[in-house]
Order: sequence, then structure tokens, then C-alpha cells
Amino acid sequence: MDIKDIQNLIKFVSKAEVSEVKYKTKDFEITIKTPLAGSDAVYAQPAVYHTAPQAVAAPAPVATPAAPAAEKAEAASDDSKYVTIKSPMIGTFYRKPSPDKDVFVNVGDEVSVGKVVCVIEAMKLFNQIESEISGKIVKILVDDATPVEYDQPLFLVDPS
Repeated sequence: MDIKDIQNLIKFVSKAEVSEVKYKTKDFEITIKTPLAGSDAVYAQPAVYHTAPQAVAAPAPVATPAAPAAEKAEAASDDSKYVTIKSPMIGTFYRKPSPDKDVFVNVGDEVSVGKVVCVIEAMKLFNQIESEISGKIVKILVDDATPVEYDQPLFLVDPS
């Protein structure tokens, strides 16, 4: 179901003067609620379901318990030298300004203060997120076109 279908469904529900409609398929569920039948206000809450691939149980590794703990400690100390660019709002994270354009930044790119690193869509507004630090992008922590929360880490930047 694409955005046009959802918009048409919302228009239909508002004209039909019903208070709630639920539409469900294998991969998609949407609930449209109106506060009062016949009112202009319509609220849509889509939910997309992704089925995770079935994991096959792997045999337990034969290693000493100290080795994984040391690796985790080393990884934590490596990440501590990086600065995190966090989401200033709730919305949908996009790496590109539009589908036909190139991404703002890739791993290994140099960023400076004020350089746009991504866009977050909130309530049909596309907000450009600028870097607050100069450095090199080490890791992109969020997939393109996924929802993000307030203060969620988006990028790791090496300031050196």
C-alpha cells in the first residue's frame, strides 16, 4: 500500500462518517480513527511488520570467557573516543535530500560544523540536521528511511 492509497482511504473514512476503520494485510496494518463521525479530523497510525529470518542454532564456540569480555571492553573504549551526532527530534531518518540525489555523507567523509549530514522528516517537514562537530564519519548507526527517536545516536564522528 503506497501513500496515495492511504490518503484515499483516509478521505473515504472521513466521508463515510465512521469513527474507526482497521485495514490489515500480511505485511501492513493501518488503523484510522476519527474523534467524532463526520468530523474533519482524521488520525492514521500505520504499522509495518517485517518478519525476521529464522535463525539456525549455531554450535557454541569453544573459547575462553575472557576473550569476548576483552573484545567488548576494547570496542567500548574505541567508541568512547568518538563523538555522537544525535537526533534532535522524533521522525524518519533520510540519508539523501531526495530519492534521486546522492547521500549527504558516507563513512570516511570529512564533516565540518554546520555541514548537513541527514534529513529527518517530522509531520511532512524535512528538517536538515547539521553536524555540531568537525571530524570524520566513522559509523552510520541508522538505516535510511527508518524511524528515529529524540536523542537517538545517528552517526559516530572521529574528531581527531
